[in-house]
Amino acid sequence: MAAAPPARGSPESGERIRGSTRTGTATGTGTGTRTSAGTGAGTGTRTGRPTGTATGTGTDAVIPVSGRDRVYTADQTSNTVSVIDPAANRLLGVIRLGDPVPGALSPLYREQLLVHGMGFSPDHRTIAVVSIGSNSVTLIETATNKVKGVVYIGRSPHETFFTPDGRELWATVRGEDYVSVIDPVRMKEKRRVKTANGPGMVLFRPDGKYAFVPSSFTPEVDVVDTRTYRVVARVPQASPFSPNLAVSRDGTEVWFTLKDSGKTQVMSARPPFRILATLDSGPITNHVTLVDNAKGHFGYVTVGGENAVKVYRRGKVPSLVATIPTGDLPHGIWVSGDGTRVYVGLENQDAVAAVDTLKNQIIATIPIGQQPQQLLYVPRAVPSGTGTANLMPLGVAGMAGHLTLNAPEGSGGRGHATVSVNALGALDLLQVAATGLEPGKDYTLRLTENRTAPFGRTEALTTFTTNAAGAQVSQAIGLLREVLTPPDEGARADTAKQGAARERFLIITRADSDTPVAVQESREAMPLPPNAAPDPAPAAG
Repeated sequence: MAAAPPARGSPESGERIRGSTRTGTATGTGTGTRTSAGTGAGTGTRTGRPTGTATGTGTDAVIPVSGRDRVYTADQTSNTVSVIDPAANRLLGVIRLGDPVPGALSPLYREQLLVHGMGFSPDHRTIAVVSIGSNSVTLIETATNKVKGVVYIGRSPHETFFTPDGRELWATVRGEDYVSVIDPVRMKEKRRVKTANGPGMVLFRPDGKYAFVPSSFTPEVDVVDTRTYRVVARVPQASPFSPNLAVSRDGTEVWFTLKDSGKTQVMSARPPFRILATLDSGPITNHVTLVDNAKGHFGYVTVGGENAVKVYRRGKVPSLVATIPTGDLPHGIWVSGDGTRVYVGLENQDAVAAVDTLKNQIIATIPIGQQPQQLLYVPRAVPSGTGTANLMPLGVAGMAGHLTLNAPEGSGGRGHATVSVNALGALDLLQVAATGLEPGKDYTLRLTENRTAPFGRTEALTTFTTNAAGAQVSQAIGLLREVLTPPDEGARADTAKQGAARERFLIITRADSDTPVAVQESREAMPLPPNAAPDPAPAAG
């Protein structure tokens, strides 16, 4: 049950910044009479009807898939935004917002770091991109892929979205306890909305009256009255870590995911904002999108630990109707403007899967930048022209190797992991997503000399503690790709002449044991590096 509204003047009241004020209320479908300092959306005048993309920003419009649409992914490791044409299911290029590590760790580094979250304006002319490491929101014009400006806010922001009228951009500052409200015209923070510690994401009811903010550190969803900027309800989450939510386009339901416990919860989007259902969706439950099409009304949930998207028929008692195998560590997901497709970012595969929602089948897999996080589908993002200006090729960002670990044969265990090894220029980033382990225990990913026992000399790469679902994602940096994912046979002779290191392998053990709970079974070779030298790093300072 939702908590009672806070008293006037309580800490939940929005903190005014630089004397900003706002009058009026949002009405109808988000095109109401709200006014504020700096009128206009800052993204071009809003025209046409809402998109109906099941995000809490649209109503009943249906926009067929076309070459004017775009799919965007926030690529956390390559610090890029990948841009896809969904009509052709083809990568057009990337928008480079920063450099990879180690250059991005220089004290003189000035670009964006850990590109992660995204949102878009109601007129579809602007995307906003959150970079966690540089505490920033970058506004990009969709027609030209050109950066319009950067707003720096509080510590470790996570996600962002425009209000339905486009006049404000709200960004969750997960490293603190508030939502930053940004004027997208002046590109400045205008006020802060106090929330529970660790706000994870924000989306709005289509009429603009309420904002929904789940927490990544505190087990509650905060409901904010957008007229007063005050928290009017606190709805308990089943566990503390919620990274993502979706709002139905009819404004009746909010679905939010719980990454730590492997659950998805459904909440009423109307007072008293009570929990309607709790679903055991699976380990590393990541993102959710809500789909309305000729087949009915559904929730699509990415489950990273099972490498699948789970499809639930929405209703009084949501029911699982399909499980779609996707690829390694599905993360971001968004529905097309007509509900006939969803696009899924595959974090440990550096790819996007396009899914036909009428058949619940993958119709394309598209290579993109490194380790995609949030994904957006923006209908009619490019009103004219090719929409390819200012895009760059993948380059080094397209270099990655992929490995799979499973429980040793005959062990009776359920350990499983996918591993990506991404080129960062001179160094490599390894990311492991492990599942099927004991909850709340410490495990170590180790580099070994042999694939099978006896494993020979071992070297610890990273130690992690599993969550309540017996899963976790962890990373390590080093010179790893040549020993873990050497080139294919045809290229090995050349690398041998250059003194390439002997191939090594991966196992997972309990942190206090040498006995493996998961061993490497397969790998996908890393492409040979280009002859060009890596980009120079900034001076050390």
